[in-house]
Amino acid sequence: MSTNPQTATLSFSDGSPSVELPIYEGTIGPDVIDIRKLYAQTGRFTFDPGFMSTAACNSTITYIDGDKGELLYRGYPIEQLAEECDFLEVAYLLLNGELPTAEQRDDFVNRKIIRHTMVHEQMKQFFNSFRRDAHPMAVLTAAVGAMSAFYHDSTDITDAKSREISAIRLIAKLPTLVAMAYKYSIGQPFMYPKNDLSYSGNFLRMMFAVPAEEYVVNPVLERAVDRIFILHADKKKNASTSTVRLAGSSGTNPFAAIAAGVACLWGPAHGGANEAALKMLEEIGHVDNVPAFIEKVKDKNSEVRLMGFGHRVYKNYDPRAKLMRETCYEVLAELGLQEDPLFKLAMELERIALSDDYFISRKLYPNVDFYSGIVQRALGIPTDLFTGIFALARTVGWIAQWNEMIADPDQKIGRPRQLFVGSPKRDVPKMSTR
Repeated sequence: MSTNPQTATLSFSDGSPSVELPIYEGTIGPDVIDIRKLYAQTGRFTFDPGFMSTAACNSTITYIDGDKGELLYRGYPIEQLAEECDFLEVAYLLLNGELPTAEQRDDFVNRKIIRHTMVHEQMKQFFNSFRRDAHPMAVLTAAVGAMSAFYHDSTDITDAKSREISAIRLIAKLPTLVAMAYKYSIGQPFMYPKNDLSYSGNFLRMMFAVPAEEYVVNPVLERAVDRIFILHADKKKNASTSTVRLAGSSGTNPFAAIAAGVACLWGPAHGGANEAALKMLEEIGHVDNVPAFIEKVKDKNSEVRLMGFGHRVYKNYDPRAKLMRETCYEVLAELGLQEDPLFKLAMELERIALSDDYFISRKLYPNVDFYSGIVQRALGIPTDLFTGIFALARTVGWIAQWNEMIADPDQKIGRPRQLFVGSPKRDVPKMSTR
C-alpha cells in the first residue's frame, strides 16, 4: 500500500470544520480513503451495511476484478493455476506467497500434509454423539471447532511454529472430517486415509471405499475433485473469510476461527449456491419443462429465479466457470452420463442461457456453482454435502487470510459501528402503570 499524494476533503453542510483524509493506492484495484481517524476528528461514523464500500485491511492474497471476470491468487490467474498446478501447490502458494519448487513441494506434501491426515481416534466417539440424519454441515462445524480440544498443543497464536502446525493440521484433516461426516450419515465405517494417494484421490477413497473391497481411484474424477478444490480455495473478503478474520481478531485459536468460517459458509446465500442450483434442476424435472421455466424466469411478476447463473461479484463471465464447464463435460463423458435426464436438462438450460438475448444482455452466464453442482452429483456426492466440499477447499484460503491478519501490525479486534435508531434513554415505569 502506498500513500497517494492526493487527499479527500470531507465537508459538512452544518458548518463543522472540513477534514482531510489520506488516499491509499494498491497495486491494482480501487484506491481507498483512510477514515480511521474520522470519529476522533468529527464525532461521526460512516454507514456501510454489508461493508460494500469499505476496505477493512491490506491484503496480498487474492484479487478479483468482477467487471473483467478476473481472479488472481498471489498474482497468478486462476485459469493458469487450474491447468498447471494441483491443489496442494496452490495451497502452498496461498500460504507462502510463491509457488513451490520441486523440493519445497516434496517437503510440504510428503513431510507435512500426509503426516497429519489422520484424526484423533477419540473423534470417532465425538461423531457417534450426533444423530445419523444430522446435516453434514452441522457435524462439520462442530468437528472443526472440536479440533481445538483434540489438538490444543497448537493453539498458541503468538508462536509461529504453532501457527504452522495448526495450519497443516487443518488442511490435512479436513478431507478426513468431511468424509467421516458423510460415512456417518449413511451408516458406513470410517475409512482411514492412505498416504500413498494424492490429496484429492485420498478424499475420493475415504468417501466411497468400503473395507470389503479395494478402491481404485479414477484419474479423471481425481483431477475433477482437485480442480473443484483449486477453484474454491479463496475469493477475497467474502462473508466466510471476513467471519474468520473477525473471529480471529479476538485472538481466538485457529480451529475456532475456521469453525466460524464453516458456520458462515453454511448459509444458503453463500456456500449453498451450487446446492440451490441443483435443487432448481430437480424442480424443473425434465428437459421438456425448460421453455416454460425460462418464461417464468423472464416474467418480472414471477418469483422464479435462475440459480447458478450470474454472480454478485463477477459482472462478466465467471473465470472459474469455463474451467468447471470443461471438467463437467470430462466427468460426464468418463461416467457415461451424457444421456442422464437431469444432466441433459442442465445442458439445455446452459444452451438457452448462452444464446438467449435476455440472459446475454443481463450477463446471466452460468457460474462455477452451476457446473460444480453437476460434477459433484455425477461423482455421487449427496447434495447436502456440497457445502462441506466447499468448506474443505476454502480452508486453505481462510488459513492464509487468518495468518495475514495475525501478522498485520495494524490489525485490531473487529468492532463494527452502528447507527442507533432505537429509543433514547427513558425511565422504567412502575408495574402498576405499564
